[in-house]
This record gives sequence, C-alpha cells and structure tokens, in this order.
Amino acid sequence: MALSFWKAYPSRIKRILAIVVFFVVSLIVTIAGVLTPLSLEEANSLNQEIKQMQENINMQFIFGNNFMICLGMFVPFAGPVFGFYAFYSTGVLIAAYSIANGLPPLMSFISLLIFPVFWLEFLAYSVAMAESVWLTWRIIQHRGRNELVKTCIFISICAVILLVAAIIEIALIAMFMPG
Repeated sequence: MALSFWKAYPSRIKRILAIVVFFVVSLIVTIAGVLTPLSLEEANSLNQEIKQMQENINMQFIFGNNFMICLGMFVPFAGPVFGFYAFYSTGVLIAAYSIANGLPPLMSFISLLIFPVFWLEFLAYSVAMAESVWLTWRIIQHRGRNELVKTCIFISICAVILLVAAIIEIALIAMFMPG
C-alpha cells in the first residue's frame, strides 16, 4: 500500500518530499544534540574551542566549512549518516555555548530560527542528504551514472544557497559583533 502511494507521485514530487523529510529529521536530530546533558566543564571546554574558531572567521571560512560538510552529505550510502552526526554535533555545540553563557540551550536553538542563515543551511543540507539517498538508490539499480548529472546540479544549487547564507551570516556577525 505505501509503495503504491509512493509510485503514484512523479519524481520531482518524490524529491521534494524526501527533502522535507530530511529537513524535519535534521531538526529533530539537532534538537537531540541541544538537549544532550553537558557538565559545566564540558560546556566551557567546547565553548573555548568555539571561541578559538571564531577568531579568524570570514565569509570564505564560513562558506568553505559549510560546503565541505554539505559535500560529505552527498556521498552515496554514508551521506545521511555523516549529516545526522553533523547535526547532532551542532546541537551539542549550541548547548555548550548556551550553558557556558548561562542560557537555556533549547531557547538558544529556538532563537536561531529567526535568522535566514539557519533555514538556508538546513535546506542545503537536506537537499544533499536527499540526493545522497537518490544516488544510492540509483547505484543499487545500476543507474548511478544517470543520477550523477542531477547530483552535480544539486551540488551547484547547494553551493549557491550556502554562499548566500555565508554572505548573510558575515553581515549579521558584522552587525551584531562590531569591532
């Protein structure tokens, strides 16, 4: 029954549904990371690592880091596993930053929802993981070569989305953290 439901939709709709599913699951996995209990010592240690990374932050670094993570999510078979690990780790980092600064982790996560960067990055990563599944399925069907063209198109789309996100993020950083 469920398979006939899936077969009734054209490929484009299936791809959109896959992206939506990955988007929702990614939010859930990130929230799981945010809700991971951390001691104050663990939070302070992770927060120090975050601060060291922020010292040399620029648009190229933000874009490069996010794009490399995104490329990892495109890998057939392993992409979604890598992606969910990245989302969980991001949630843990949000929790660490929040705890070290005396903020409730879940509220810190919710506050990120107002920024377009959040939505753009999650969209790009969801596209990457969905395409990883499509590419994996096509490889299993021995039609992987045909799917590679679509994968390249989606990589390009994700690169543009992440570049726009990096530009917005660096503008927000400049606006909220002058000096």
